[in-house]
Amino acid sequence: MRALRTTLVVLVVLAAVFVAVDRVAVYVAESRVESRVELPGARIGSTDVSIKGFPFLTQLAGSEFDEVEVKITGIETTAAGRTLRISTMDAELHDVRLTDGFSDATAAHATGTAVISYEDLTKAASDGVAVEYGGKGKVKVTGAVNILGRTISRSVLSSVTLIDGHTVRVHADKVPGEGIPGLEGLIREQTDFEREVGGLPNGLKLEKIQPTADGLEISVSGTDVRLAG
Repeated sequence: MRALRTTLVVLVVLAAVFVAVDRVAVYVAESRVESRVELPGARIGSTDVSIKGFPFLTQLAGSEFDEVEVKITGIETTAAGRTLRISTMDAELHDVRLTDGFSDATAAHATGTAVISYEDLTKAASDGVAVEYGGKGKVKVTGAVNILGRTISRSVLSSVTLIDGHTVRVHADKVPGEGIPGLEGLIREQTDFEREVGGLPNGLKLEKIQPTADGLEISVSGTDVRLAG
């Protein structure tokens, strides 16, 4: 009986040591992946990587992780000569394969959400244009034009759509013209615009966009998504 108790104690200690080593290995691996994340044609602020599943060491031995959660903050790309910043992007990557150590990682499939704040969307719009949430799935865009020395400012409710799966289009539903010929066209030149969303990991595509109180929420998904390299 005493020998059995001793054996059990040893097994418990070994199990605890294994779990501790496994968790330390996860932390080290996550840190290495975070430092290697690169996005095509973009600058990124910070990256947080969480590798799921237990035991980690078994997954590492097979060079494949079941699930990896990634959060990237501050993805900056240039569109039409202006910086378009994605505030945050959260993604769940499944069946992530490692090659050449941690130099490259590719997920068989992934889903996630990217958010563009209205402050960042305003910076990407034309000069003098402000964009904010308009309620009920719309955005409010405010711009101004000068006609014969008179400055005319208008705020319009606009719909936001995706074009070709990579471009955000902001288009006013209606622009009051006040009976002034050409006024609507001039205002639309300020309030209507399109900007390409770049800088996402290779393989991820924009699927759906929805204005919310916190910004433009974009659903993304893809296959063979490259996380690092």
